[in-house]
Amino acid sequence: MGARCAVVTFPGSNCDRDMAVALEKVTGASPLRLWHGDSELPEGIDFIALPGGFSYGDYLRSGAMAARSPLMASVIKAAERGVPVLGVCNGFQVLTEAKLLPGALMRNASQNFICRTVPLIVENTQSLFTGAYEAGEQVQIPVAHHDGNFFADEDTLDRLEGEGRVAFRYAGPCNGSRRDIAGILNQAGNVLGMMPHPERAIESDHGGEDGRRLFESAIRALAGA
Repeated sequence: MGARCAVVTFPGSNCDRDMAVALEKVTGASPLRLWHGDSELPEGIDFIALPGGFSYGDYLRSGAMAARSPLMASVIKAAERGVPVLGVCNGFQVLTEAKLLPGALMRNASQNFICRTVPLIVENTQSLFTGAYEAGEQVQIPVAHHDGNFFADEDTLDRLEGEGRVAFRYAGPCNGSRRDIAGILNQAGNVLGMMPHPERAIESDHGGEDGRRLFESAIRALAGA
């Protein structure tokens, strides 16, 4: 049996369908579509994706209200027992607000919304999300965010670097992120938050396939390949 994937939708999510399509193209099966107000995750979920968008209209802080949605309590428990969780863009913001990842996502240094394809450097190829990439490889992944400026204090940044938890780094300045960090892992390596959108880079007809390997890496890891 293949991996059983799920995509969580919050009020204001707008990339949930893109994420579901990407997972279906890689796995061959439609993921479960879960509503943020559900009280519990269904049994047997192998992979959880928190998509991009503007959950709750980004009121208070981006991701802050979504992190307290009813379903997130179950997502946090699943992550703590090792279920892979991917948070992209607003999903990354939710993961930091839920304390599954350190740091915070602040307003872009330019104060402008950024929407373009950017070069990323793959920093860690040992995680279940990045095993199909080469260390130091440069890939092209779209970004689309207003609050993508990753911030953490120096001790936290040093710890992330020292523990190999920086998964992706911008190849050049993008949004003011400290140390050009674009994506980070939790200590166990089963939670990845990233601002760029790999689900928008899975087909050459849509501009490139560099994001596809992230999903393929995770599914292969789940299959024990």
